[in-house]
Amino acid sequence: MKVTKALAIAATATVVALSFSAGNARAAKYEWTFQTSAQAGDNFFKIEQAWADRVNAMSGDRIEIEILPVGAVVAHNETLEAVGAGILQGHLTDPSYFAGKDPAFAMLGNLVGAWSDPDQMLKFMNYGGGKELFNELVEPYGLHFIGASATGLEAFLSTKPLNGVDDLEGLKMRAPEGMVQEVFARAGAAPVNLPGSEVYTSLEKGVIGAADYTVFSTNHDLGMHEFADNPVYPGFHSLPVVEVSLNKQIWDGLPEDLKAILEVSVRDFARDMVARLEVADAKAVAEARANPDITISDWPESERAKFREIARGVWKDWAGRSDMAGKVYEQVTAHMRGVGLLQ
Repeated sequence: MKVTKALAIAATATVVALSFSAGNARAAKYEWTFQTSAQAGDNFFKIEQAWADRVNAMSGDRIEIEILPVGAVVAHNETLEAVGAGILQGHLTDPSYFAGKDPAFAMLGNLVGAWSDPDQMLKFMNYGGGKELFNELVEPYGLHFIGASATGLEAFLSTKPLNGVDDLEGLKMRAPEGMVQEVFARAGAAPVNLPGSEVYTSLEKGVIGAADYTVFSTNHDLGMHEFADNPVYPGFHSLPVVEVSLNKQIWDGLPEDLKAILEVSVRDFARDMVARLEVADAKAVAEARANPDITISDWPESERAKFREIARGVWKDWAGRSDMAGKVYEQVTAHMRGVGLLQ
C-alpha cells in the first residue's frame, strides 16, 4: 500500500498501542487510538467518546480507546491508509472521503436520496448485506468494518418555500461535490461547492438560496433560519454514514468475546447517536415552529419517491465506475425493492 509522506512521518512519531499476553488472550489489555471526522467541539464528538467509555466498561477494562478529533494525527481523508498501516488503530468517519480510491465508498457512505430515516439505512447495513459489502471494500486496505452509525437525516435550508421536487428547478444551492451535486443538478437545481464555514454568510448575502448542510438542530443553533426561513424537515436527501472500523490485523487477533462486544457496542452507539440527535432536533423544531417567521416543510412520501427515482439514475451512473460500486448498486436496490422503497 502506498503511504503518503505525511503518513510516513506520522508513522515514525506514532507508537502503535497494542499489547497483549500471548499466554492469556482473554486477559489482554488493548489500547487503541481512533481518529474521528468530528471536531472536538461537535456534539457528535462527545457521543463518540461516550461509546469508547462503554467499550471499556463492557470489556472489563480490557479495551481502552482514545478518540481524537479530525486532523489530530492525519488529514480527514488519510485515515483509511493510517488505520491500514497501524498509525491509527481505528477510525469513525464518513466513508465518502475515500471516493477517489473507489466510488463505492461514496455509495456506501451517503447514497443520496435513498433513505427517509436512519433506521432504513441501519437495517440495510446490518441485515441487508451492507456490512458484508463494506468489509469486501475495506479489507484490501487492511481494515475491518465493525459497523455503521449515522448523524441523522439532514435537514435542508431554503430561503423560499420548497414543497417538492419541482421547486428545486433553478435553485442556486450549496452542496458537497461529487454524488450530492450530481443528484441535485439532475433534479433541476444549480448546486455550487462552498465550504461549510461560508454557508451562513452566503445565505445572508443572497449568494445562494438554499443549502445541503447538516442536521436541523445544528442549523438552528447557528441561526441559519434567520435567512433560510423555509427549511425542509425531515430532510429528503442526505444521510451520511459514520463508519466504525478497526485495523484488520488487530481484529483478526482478538478473542471472540471482544469481537462480539465491539459489534454490539457499535449497534448501541448507532442508536444512541441517532436518538440523541433526534431529541436535539425535536427541541429545535419546536422552537422553530413557535416562530411565525419560520415555515417548516415536510415533503410527502410521493415527492420523496420522486427525488429517490431521480437519484437512482445517478446511482446507476456511479455503479459503472468500479466493480465494487456495481455490487453496491445491485445489493442496495434489491434491498430497497424488497422493503418497498423502490418500485
